[in-house]
Amino acid sequence: MQLNGSQIIIECLKEQGVDTVFGYPGGTILNVYDELYKHSEEIRHVLTSHEQGAAHAADGYARATGKVGVCMATSGPGATNLVTGIATAYMDSIPVVAITANVGVPLLGKDSFQEVDIAGVTIPVTKYSMIVKDVTKLADAIRRAFVIAKSGRPGPVLVDVTKDVTAAVTEYTYHKPQEIMPDMNHITSGDMQKALDMITAAKKPMIFVGGGTVLSGAAEEVTEFAHKIHAPVTTSLMGHGAFPETDALFTGMLGMHGTKASNYAVMECDLLIVMGARFSDRVIGNAATFAKKAQILQIDVDPAEIDKNVIVDASVVGDVRVVLRELNRRLEQLDHVEWVNWVKNCCEKYPLRYNKDLLTGPYIIEELYRVTKGDAIVVTDVGQHQMWAAQYYKYTKPNTLLTSGGLGTMGYGLGAAIGAKFGRPDKVVVNIAGDGCFRMNLNEIATASRNDLPLVEIIVNNHVLGMVRQWQTLFYGQRYSHTILNDKVDFVKVAEGLGAVGMRVTKKEEVGPAIEKAIAMNTTVVIDCVIDSDDKVFPMVPAGASIETAFDEEDLNRE
Repeated sequence: MQLNGSQIIIECLKEQGVDTVFGYPGGTILNVYDELYKHSEEIRHVLTSHEQGAAHAADGYARATGKVGVCMATSGPGATNLVTGIATAYMDSIPVVAITANVGVPLLGKDSFQEVDIAGVTIPVTKYSMIVKDVTKLADAIRRAFVIAKSGRPGPVLVDVTKDVTAAVTEYTYHKPQEIMPDMNHITSGDMQKALDMITAAKKPMIFVGGGTVLSGAAEEVTEFAHKIHAPVTTSLMGHGAFPETDALFTGMLGMHGTKASNYAVMECDLLIVMGARFSDRVIGNAATFAKKAQILQIDVDPAEIDKNVIVDASVVGDVRVVLRELNRRLEQLDHVEWVNWVKNCCEKYPLRYNKDLLTGPYIIEELYRVTKGDAIVVTDVGQHQMWAAQYYKYTKPNTLLTSGGLGTMGYGLGAAIGAKFGRPDKVVVNIAGDGCFRMNLNEIATASRNDLPLVEIIVNNHVLGMVRQWQTLFYGQRYSHTILNDKVDFVKVAEGLGAVGMRVTKKEEVGPAIEKAIAMNTTVVIDCVIDSDDKVFPMVPAGASIETAFDEEDLNRE
């Protein structure tokens, strides 16, 4: 049938099973928005308050559902406002398709009004970016974008479409979406056998789980593997939920703000099995000393990650779920009681600790866990509250902690929470933000309230940029350069002004009831929790130091 470019975009989205799009209209993309209007019963469009919010919402939708998130924006500043959200998705390997419109082909390259080479701008932060200047190539471009976003190591793809293409007419034929198969092209029998030999020979194996296990849907396989080889399990920030954190084998997060037990165990083990993790600097600390007693076996879908940050002794390149299924099939039950008990003793000797007498960030997270019974989707911004959410909430399922790990994007959480709630309306969705982060994209409260979205926003409000202040306290002689936010902003009034319910909490005993009330109200609620400006995240490893140098407040007090 003959369709114009805008109609083709909508039909291709329907082909891919897209039910929700986040965006903000403008001049060059008006034709597409006109078609969205006509198909509103098939594709829901969520108008965000800012294009960055749309990109984060698409990201949050993708993380919460496992589907591809979709966002749209017009040319020029509309498109460039998506870039931070696209980069956030890129760093964490999240499948997002961003569709932008540009000026007509005759106006390209002439500094036309609101013209930006957005395909060029996003090359470093996408799996692929393209501009479509021929309507006959449009359908294939949209379909290709979804295949690229989902296949192998997932990631964002940008499709820029010129305005004249959105109006031009060509023949359209429905295509069934291409089935995406797990990547097994690089798995060899030799690599698998070496992995099996290393695992069966190890006396003190340790499992390190990263975000790739969540993306591959390998949670069940990870749990089976851990119990089959009887090994302790630690995670990266992105790996939370891939292994049930109520399990006796779980030791907590690894790295700069990981548990002492996890850090010590990694430095003591004789085999570190790394799955779906990229050895981030915040995890490994000093690369030269990381896991220095161990052989390292890395399982990852992306061959570029092998030997990139840490030189490993062996690797299997392929989809983590596929690799683990084969390992589980071929492995006999192993027993490492002495080693597991040693690690458990570390967990008991070095538990996470905080002041139980005061209203603190960790207490807020523990109360959230208690009230939700561990069954919420927790979204965070970036900073101290993010680390507390990773440390004190026990994630038992994948896709339940949504956070910006690689890019560390302040202002990420609220947009992502909106996307998550649209994708998973059956779940309680809570965004945890510091007051500095909340200021960056608080306008998205208006998006949530406009859509009558049941969403809880918890502000861990210490009136400072907490994580930066922590570094200033510990390493910069308490010179608090531009990190104090103790001004006249009233977040409760801001929330009410944006159409939400606002609450303030200043005492410990108010936290649980406030969260319970917020969830029960079934609307957009902002809880402003006021804590001390000098609460800190512990344990901590200084940047670039070896991870066994982790220290906490008691260590500082002994010095």
